Amino acid sequence: MAEKYQRPSWDEYFLEVMHALAKRATCDRGRTACVIVKDKQIIVSGYVGAPSGLPHCDDVGHLMKKVIDDDGTVSEHCMRTIHAEQNAICQAAKRGVSIEGGTIYCKLAPCRTCAMLLIACGIKRVVAEYKYHAGSEAEEMMKQAGIQIDYIHDETLQYK
Repeated sequence: MAEKYQRPSWDEYFLEVMHALAKRATCDRGRTACVIVKDKQIIVSGYVGAPSGLPHCDDVGHLMKKVIDDDGTVSEHCMRTIHAEQNAICQAAKRGVSIEGGTIYCKLAPCRTCAMLLIACGIKRVVAEYKYHAGSEAEEMMKQAGIQIDYIHDETLQYK
């Protein structure tokens, strides 16, 4: 007898949608995306990419800058792109959609800047597949703001 079909949990479902959206990302260093949900409904999404009308990393290469991380190590980040969370917030603003009280599903825990924006927008929960390599300060800020943070995997994802 065939095993009974098991529907995905809401978290699994929204993470699957996030993975599909990540295929639209235009920076091969971190094809990430996010989905913002309220009342089990997707209200907005975003993925990593250059601002509309500007060249994409996939087409013209990366715009790398050195950054000093929280632990003092120096890493390189691509500055050509807008983070998935930032793009989702901009999409919500352009369409006049409130994300206050929502949950964001993302591949990586938000960086410091994205965390501040999510706090200011009133996000109440973050579901991240992986920790972000420079995310300890962001995580602490979100906890102080009362944002629930749930990790699917308790490991830190590093870019190549």
